[in-house]
Parts: sequence; C-alpha cells; structure tokens
Amino acid sequence: MSADTHTPQPAVLRPDQLKSHDRGGGARTTPLVGPGTGATGFVNGITEFAAGTAIPFHSHNCEESVMLLQGEAILDIEGGAEHPLKALDTTWLPANLSHRFRNVSATEPMKIFWTYASTAPTRTLTETGETNPITAEHRR
Repeated sequence: MSADTHTPQPAVLRPDQLKSHDRGGGARTTPLVGPGTGATGFVNGITEFAAGTAIPFHSHNCEESVMLLQGEAILDIEGGAEHPLKALDTTWLPANLSHRFRNVSATEPMKIFWTYASTAPTRTLTETGETNPITAEHRR
C-alpha cells in the first residue's frame, strides 16, 4: 500500500455533539455519515421539525429512506396520497418523486432519520424547479 492511500476508518457519530444547521421554515438538520466520514455510497442525517412545520414539496436525484424517530408526521406524495407516520415507521421513495414531510403536532417537535442512496444527493423544489445539493444546507 502506498503512503498516500487513505483507508477509511469506522466512525461513531454522536448527534448531540455535532453541529446542526438551520434549514429555515422550522427545520433543523444534523448531517451524520457522508464523504467526510469515508462513505462512498450514501449519506444520512437527522432533521428536526418544529411544531406544525411542513417542508415544501421536493424531489431528489436518488432513492431516499426516512425513519420517523419522534413525533407524528404525514408523508405527502404529490398527487394527493397522504401517509400518516408514527415513531419507527420507515419510508422508501424512488428518485424524482415529489414529496414532503409534515409535523402534525401543534405543540411537539418531530424528528426523522434520512438516508440518500448517493454521496451527491440533490433536492429540487417542486414549485420553483430550483435544484441544490443537499450538502449546501450543511453550510448555512
């Protein structure tokens, strides 16, 4: 092995010790696994939604899985399908499907754990068509 070869090392990530990023509109994200930790096939993290928060309809350039960690939520699929979620319910969404998550509580936060099947995922807002890398949110 050459001296310049870097072998990724296992990592234990502690969300309460990591920097979180305000996404605006009542959503706050804590990135977890990604290229910076050595991941080559996916990224994941946690997003907390304040009471009553609904993020805008959007889609991604890759598959996404979301697990509801805390609270009660609705997964809206563009076209009208609504899926109520309780803690530990897990979703799988194909690439390019417009969707959003809503916190149904007017008083309690909601928290999701998300995984994108890419190390370069994007989010495209359905209403405007604006596309940005997910990692752009982590720089705010």
